[in-house]
Amino acid sequence: MRRLIAAAFAMLLPVLALAAPANGPLDEQAAARFAELALGCVHLEYPNKISHVMTSDADAKPPRALTPAFYGCFDWHSSVHGHWLLARLARNFPDAAFAAPARVALARSLTPANISVEVEYLRGSGRASFERPYGLAWLLQLATELRTWDDPEAREWSKALAPLEVESAQRLMAWLPKLRYPIRVGEHSQTAFAFGLTWDWAVAAGDAGMVRLLEDRAQTYYAGDRDCPIRYEPSGEDFLSPCLAEADFMRRVKSPEEFGRWLSGFLPGIPRNGTATWLAPGEVTDRSDPKLAHIDGLNLSRAWMLEGIASGLPSKDKRRASLLAAARAHQDAALPAVTGEHYEGGHWLGTFAVYLTSAAGLRR
Repeated sequence: MRRLIAAAFAMLLPVLALAAPANGPLDEQAAARFAELALGCVHLEYPNKISHVMTSDADAKPPRALTPAFYGCFDWHSSVHGHWLLARLARNFPDAAFAAPARVALARSLTPANISVEVEYLRGSGRASFERPYGLAWLLQLATELRTWDDPEAREWSKALAPLEVESAQRLMAWLPKLRYPIRVGEHSQTAFAFGLTWDWAVAAGDAGMVRLLEDRAQTYYAGDRDCPIRYEPSGEDFLSPCLAEADFMRRVKSPEEFGRWLSGFLPGIPRNGTATWLAPGEVTDRSDPKLAHIDGLNLSRAWMLEGIASGLPSKDKRRASLLAAARAHQDAALPAVTGEHYEGGHWLGTFAVYLTSAAGLRR
């Protein structure tokens, strides 16, 4: 039954992905602000933080030579999801002033020649764990956006990206059966958040093998979890919630009724009276510090995860109001901070803002 639902959803995805969020604030003015952040960095090579294994002097090359499609925005994964941001906004606001520059940027990066070098780089010695799983999952999210965009140029970009898409998916599929335990942290290595992005890709791509693997990992890693200690969150440098990300993934895998029962054991403290006070937004003390600025990202990702969890419950579930109230509080705390004043946050927070306000994770 789950596979039939996934197949039906794959057919509906191109329509659903174009829909505006039910209560989201993303309008053209806000979209332009977020697009400007990505346009300002996807081809800005420096400053740059590369995770680069070198085997000889020949590997000492600048970022644009190592990964010519995704060398901007400070690091590889931020460049990848910066391109996702541009694709999503150009798709949803095709007549906006930023749409043409966004298309130019996408066309510059997503060429067969650039992607060929990217694939060769991933296959290089010592890079088995490169950007795993966070960056690879965002690459699949970019592929999803292009695949479901009914546009001639987008189809060309999707075709160009396909070899890297295949390589990324294969790497995850080879890794997960060997991963004995889930990774429950609030940063890049977390498995639950990456699983959510990858699930959405698998449904859109019709990859039944990946769907089955993620269903298996959900059962192995998470099905028996109880009493997630959300009161211990956040850690000081989190940008993802371990508890909420897990629940946001599990609502993709389970039916609403099954998910509601699982959530009762996993997060038993969710109120049923509509209050937002049960989960306070994180406080940012210094937005010029790249790690402390993570908390802005935490507030944004918590907001979309809370919305996702609510969407996965039966429509009459009394917890929905408290989940959505907390989501709104986190959104209101974080969106004003997505300004680009500090590059430490500006190179990536726009993506999180767009993922939230365009309801990118609510494609179920």
